[in-house]
Amino acid sequence: MTTTLYRDGALADGRSDHLQPGTSILVADGVIAWIRPRDDEGQVPGGADVVDASGSTFVPGMVDCHSHLTLPGGAHWIDRIDDPPERLLAVAEGNARLMTTAGVRWARDVGAPRVEDPVDGRLRALSLGVRDRWRGRPGFPHVRAAGTWLDRAGTMPGPRSVEANDADELLRLAIGQLDDGADLLKLYLDGPEPGVAPWSADELVPVIAAAHARGIKVTAHSGDLAGARVGVAAGVDSIEHGMELDAAVVAEMAARGTALVSTLAIFRSWRSFATTTSIERFTLPERRTRILERQARAEESVRLARAAGVAIATGTDFGGGSTRANHLAWEVECLVAAGLEPWEALGAATWRGGELLGEPEAGVIREGGPADFSLVHGDPLSDPTALWRVWHVAWAGLAD
Repeated sequence: MTTTLYRDGALADGRSDHLQPGTSILVADGVIAWIRPRDDEGQVPGGADVVDASGSTFVPGMVDCHSHLTLPGGAHWIDRIDDPPERLLAVAEGNARLMTTAGVRWARDVGAPRVEDPVDGRLRALSLGVRDRWRGRPGFPHVRAAGTWLDRAGTMPGPRSVEANDADELLRLAIGQLDDGADLLKLYLDGPEPGVAPWSADELVPVIAAAHARGIKVTAHSGDLAGARVGVAAGVDSIEHGMELDAAVVAEMAARGTALVSTLAIFRSWRSFATTTSIERFTLPERRTRILERQARAEESVRLARAAGVAIATGTDFGGGSTRANHLAWEVECLVAAGLEPWEALGAATWRGGELLGEPEAGVIREGGPADFSLVHGDPLSDPTALWRVWHVAWAGLAD
């Protein structure tokens, strides 16, 4: 039996605005045996390794609820979607290392190109093969993958998505994603015509019912308000981005239990280069102004959701945006800037994400649970930048 005692750290669980200082955690074979005060440890098993955690804080393994594992991010992220599959798989391996060192234990992949997997030869979303090959590998995140984006024909052509021309085809393609082994479905609800939802709520209901019948959740990309309205009315389980929510939509989200997955950090990353394809017709100063305007609107959407009682989980959108795989701490900072308390923002990046995934052990530190946590310098409940200062990562190494 491998036993490690992490001695005399503080504990931040994302559920309380108070640290629990003087905490020791005993880990045996990847499982948390006990959590006790430093002054009341009792007898420690002989031969246990001891890690001096003093001056640092235990943080649950974080949950990135909006990621694209096979894509690198950066200013030219859209071009990279069309890279050869072999290159995309190599990118995924690098992203796993970035997430690990940043204390991110769980990844929810919400869209990967559908191409022939160079490893197993199957024609499906690359993320599904990545998920299967990473399962149980020490130091790699647990993955829950949506397969490929489901969108209206003409929205995002090429291998980037699975396109439907009508509602019957959308349902057929969605069932195909489920048959491929997707852990969730991802609907793309920004359509070919800006500001107009590509589907009606009635057209989406059969897709959501088919997924729910298999115990599978459905999420929806929504940059526009129109898409969010339709998705929530149809019964999706979460809204991704939610950049233009209003009071009526967040009230319905709260009533239905629809979660919001925030991705505010993408706006701050855009400000470093201001070259997004949607605004490239503008001059550089105009681009920066429009980015700031969209950032302000997205932050207001988060504030409205929080005030309405909507559950907020969070993600980086790395690979599908310009952010990178080790930037989840940046998103926590952005949530605090948008009005969440630091402990609420930490909860969004830990146990709230676990709830959305339906994984009770994700984002949680508890006796009897997996030893998936990190140690950071500083107090993330008063200073969210502490999450950047990861100095030790403990992984359970248990199979999914």
